[in-house]
Amino acid sequence: MPNAHELISLARHTSQRAHAPYSHFHVGAALIADGKIYTGVNIESASYGLTLCAERSALATAISEGAKTITAIAVSCTDTPANAPLSSRTPCGACRQWMIDLAPDATVYIDGGDDENGEPIIHTMSVRDLLPHAFEL
Repeated sequence: MPNAHELISLARHTSQRAHAPYSHFHVGAALIADGKIYTGVNIESASYGLTLCAERSALATAISEGAKTITAIAVSCTDTPANAPLSSRTPCGACRQWMIDLAPDATVYIDGGDDENGEPIIHTMSVRDLLPHAFEL
């Protein structure tokens, strides 16, 4: 199974396929479900509310292919400035809700850029850390 560094690397690579003509904010996601890797990118629409985030793209792909248990999700935006705070790198509210619904026990890896040695900085948290007091049925 890929480790956090490998998943972040895959999310970074995947982000280059994003369709981001409006925001120019290329986001990639890579997740592990039932031992298999799924990826997704953000796909923007001129009707901005119809934009699909990378995290939801990857989750939808995994679920549509029959995945049952999602154990890890990595997210990377390669256009985030190096000095950007963690809050500008984390998934949006809609993606957090999808994660609670579809992967409540997953570990989330957020790409924090690279350190002074060129190594990825990875912020690790749970889905519940991202969305405390989540709405659940």
